[in-house]
Amino acid sequence: GAQEGDIGRALLNNRPDEARRFLEHWRELFGNRFYVEIQRLGRTNEEDYLDAVLNLVATCPTAIVATNDVRFLTRQDFETHEARVCIQEGSLLADPARRRRYSELQYLRSPAEMSELFADLPEALENSVEIARRCSLELRLGESKLPEYPVPRDTTTNDYLRTQAGAGLQARLGGTRVAPGRDPAFYQQRLATELDTICSMGFAGYFLIVADFIRWARENGIPVGPGRGSGAGSLVAWSLGITDLDPIEHDLLFERFLNPERVSMPDFDIDFCMEGRDRVIDYVAGKYGRDRVSQIITYGTMAAKAVVRDVGRVQGMSYGYVDRIAKLIPFELGITLDKALQDEAELRRLYEAEEDVRDLIDLARSLEGLTRSAGTHAGGVVIAPSMLTDFTPLFCEEGSHNVVTQFDKDDVEAAGLVKFDFLGLRTLTIIDWTVKSINAERQTANEPLLEVAALPMDDPATYALLKSCRTNAVFQLESRGMKDLIRRLQPDRFADIVALVALFRPGPLQSGMVDDFIARKHGRTDQPIDYLHPSLKPVLVDTYGVILYQEQVMQIAQVLAGYTLGGADLLRRAMGKKKPEEMAKQRSVFTDGSVQRGVPEPRARHIFDLMEKFAGYGFNKSHSA
Repeated sequence: GAQEGDIGRALLNNRPDEARRFLEHWRELFGNRFYVEIQRLGRTNEEDYLDAVLNLVATCPTAIVATNDVRFLTRQDFETHEARVCIQEGSLLADPARRRRYSELQYLRSPAEMSELFADLPEALENSVEIARRCSLELRLGESKLPEYPVPRDTTTNDYLRTQAGAGLQARLGGTRVAPGRDPAFYQQRLATELDTICSMGFAGYFLIVADFIRWARENGIPVGPGRGSGAGSLVAWSLGITDLDPIEHDLLFERFLNPERVSMPDFDIDFCMEGRDRVIDYVAGKYGRDRVSQIITYGTMAAKAVVRDVGRVQGMSYGYVDRIAKLIPFELGITLDKALQDEAELRRLYEAEEDVRDLIDLARSLEGLTRSAGTHAGGVVIAPSMLTDFTPLFCEEGSHNVVTQFDKDDVEAAGLVKFDFLGLRTLTIIDWTVKSINAERQTANEPLLEVAALPMDDPATYALLKSCRTNAVFQLESRGMKDLIRRLQPDRFADIVALVALFRPGPLQSGMVDDFIARKHGRTDQPIDYLHPSLKPVLVDTYGVILYQEQVMQIAQVLAGYTLGGADLLRRAMGKKKPEEMAKQRSVFTDGSVQRGVPEPRARHIFDLMEKFAGYGFNKSHSA
């Protein structure tokens, strides 16, 4: 800490005995790994500190090390750094009473500059090299390290998963309707295939961990969502109780969730009742160790409008003046000051004509995008296989007990930690309150209790209510735009509700896909249903021949051109990224495969063109369902 540390403060307060006691305390703790820091930053009392500390280490032999307390990269960044400090402290740049804690010399000096500055104390520079040599940490990024799930003795994690999933499937098939046209053997075959993939990829523990905390939540009266995202495509997840949607009944694909031909971590988004979510996180912390479980940090950055207001404030400009300039920045997601100057003529005119505006914008541009605040990720929780500090530094707000990772969600995953999503969903809380209220009345009247899981999916009264657009507070279906789509589509089966969620997005709405879908559903003669090829009718029948889902793109490639579902998922990804070389290669593979299966080449090319067009709009069917 140089003159800011305990030794430095004692010396500058003329308390040499106290400084010696501090020094001996640190040396007792760290031995020859303790160094006394010296700096030459042009700050008050610096030379007094240096003289005192050199006298101290002469009588109590201790190594010294030269540092520059670097706060910014180049000397020119000093003004930007001062503005950032003032924003943080709520002070004005020009305030003469403001404490100036930093100097313009705290930039990343070159070795030559440091050598010249400390030419009289060469050992202080040599010691910086010695410390650097001792810092031999190797960060190995991109290797996921799952926590161990505690399984019974004499069994492996893989075998335990197989046992649990098998028993879970039997319970599901015994207590629920099997999808039409499917027999239990079909389910068993799909389960075996999924389990082979999960175990070979090393993810058995992940599934067991998620199933365990969901089971605990349900057993403790905490409502859990039926599944969200591509995880609903997994039969193993359904068997373990992670999801509540039969993927075979709804024609959902496991490979959209976990592709054996492209190794990436599975990712279940789990919704919990808002009131119970924290209890589930606490259960996980208790089970795996509180030093191994944590929520994840998020960083708020200085965005265009906000940074202009912040800079105007620390420059002492009037609120009205700054507000007028900030309001000229277009209100759009991800807008930057450079783009605002390019797109907004009046802002550009003021920037070129007025020096104050130019100073304001230029200083704001130098701060734009920097971190301004720290928060907690809405749902992300990490469970480490050992102490969290083996993987990430930790962060705690002053006065809080809530410790979070100091790496954000992308960096914790790069460091090897696995993220679990514990999302709080108010809708689940409202449904829970509603069911409890209904059942309290039914119990009083000696009527059978309501069970949400047993509600029929083909109840005409429910669809009548839906068609009348009375969907306030119904998750995903309550916005004005969605009500308009419901009014036009008039859904009368569950597959139509699934389609609604996928259709209500800018791509389908603007491309004409929605109009085609509605016209075909209502049997309009100007828009006949076209399945493109007889073998594709089972794939496209639910969507009246419209390629609406990413899974349909995958199934078309499988049925028509002989792709594996893993290979078809890679094709879907390639179509989304629109890389010309990859697309030319995939077009050739698709066309050749289709021709080998008796599809005329022009028809195969036409279908590939349609798939490519719709892949940009396609939605994840598992998520929709």
